[in-house]
Amino acid sequence: MSFYLDDAQRHTLTQRRNSFTWRTEWPTWLLIGAIYGGWFFIASHARGFGLSIAIPLLAVFSAWYMSLQHELLHGHPTRSPFVNRLIGFAPLAVWFPYRVYRDLHLQHHDDPHLTHPEVDPESYFVSREAWRQAGVLTRVLLIARNTFAGRLLLGPAFSIAATSTQALRKVARGDWADVPAWVAHFVALAGLVVWLDRQCGIAPWLFVAGVGYPALALSSVRSFQEHRDADLHEHRSVINEAAWFWRLLFLNNNYHLVHHDLPHVPWFALRKVYVASRVQYVQRSGGFLVKGYGEWARQYAFAVAMQPVHGDLSRGARFGRPAAAAAFDTFSGGLQAPLRVTSTTPVARREARGSANGERDAPRHGRYESRS
Repeated sequence: MSFYLDDAQRHTLTQRRNSFTWRTEWPTWLLIGAIYGGWFFIASHARGFGLSIAIPLLAVFSAWYMSLQHELLHGHPTRSPFVNRLIGFAPLAVWFPYRVYRDLHLQHHDDPHLTHPEVDPESYFVSREAWRQAGVLTRVLLIARNTFAGRLLLGPAFSIAATSTQALRKVARGDWADVPAWVAHFVALAGLVVWLDRQCGIAPWLFVAGVGYPALALSSVRSFQEHRDADLHEHRSVINEAAWFWRLLFLNNNYHLVHHDLPHVPWFALRKVYVASRVQYVQRSGGFLVKGYGEWARQYAFAVAMQPVHGDLSRGARFGRPAAAAAFDTFSGGLQAPLRVTSTTPVARREARGSANGERDAPRHGRYESRS
C-alpha cells in the first residue's frame, strides 16, 4: 500500500502517473544506459586511465548500480519483474544476487516492524538477547558500527556476513529456494572476474577489495541513521536533504520517509514530491531531518549515534550531537550492560519546530491506498 498525505496529493500523483515521463520512465532508461555504459567503458579502458583512477571510478559506478537495483525491485522502469530482474542481474557490485536482495528488501518495507532486528533484515539494531549473548569484541564492533567511520569501514563486512550466514542457515534448514540465484550469481561473477583480469588488467583481488567493498561502503553512507527506533513507524525513516551528488548516487532515496510512504514513486519524482509537501513530511517524520550526510559525518565521525540494542533503551538516545562523556561511557561501561547514550537537543527537532510494498499501519491522518 501507499500512504498519501491527503486527497490532493493522491490526485496529483495519479495525474503524474499518467504523464509521458512516468509512463515511459525515460529517465530511468537513460540511467540504465549511463550506469552500464559508464561501468564497462571505465573497465575496458582501465589501462588507459590507470588503475589508481579506474578502480575508484568503478567503485562509484558500482554503488550507483546498487541504487539502480533498488529502483528495479520497486517496479521501475517496467512492470515486468522478469525484465527488471534481467537488468539487475549483472554482478557489478560483487556481493549479492539481485533476487536475494529483492526479497530481503521487500521484507524491510514491512513498516510496522521497521528496525526490529528479528523481522527487518536491514536493521542495524540487535535484540537484547543477542546483546546478552555477544562477547566483548562483538559488542565493541556493534558499537563502532554506529559511528560514521565505523559504518563505512565495518558496515560492509557486517552486511556480507549477515547475508551469507542467512543463506547458509536456510540451506541447513533444507530450504534451497535461494540456491539457484546464488549459483547463477557466482557463475556470472566468475565470468566477469575473468574478463576483467584478462582484458582489462584488473586482478580479481583488486576488483573485490578495491571495487566491491568500497562500493558497499559508499552505500553505507546512505544507510547511516537512515532509520531510528521510535514508537511510531512513520518516525523511523529519515529525511536527508543531501547535496546533488548524493541525491544522484542514491537516486533520491535520501528522502527515505517519502520512499517508504510512496514506494511506487520513481526516483526522478521523489524530490519534487518531497519539496511540494516539505513541512508535512518533516512533521510526519517527528522531526527526523538532517541537512546532508556531511552533518552526520561532522557529528558522528567517531561518536556513537545510537546504542545498538533495539527497544525502549535505544529510544532514550535521540539523534542529536552526543556529549563527549556520553560517547566515552558508551564504549566503556556499555560493554557490560545495555548502553546508555544521551544527547543534547536534537537538530532535527529544532528544524521541525522551525519549519510495495511498504506501509501496513493505519495513520492518524492521511490516506492509504492499495496498488495493484
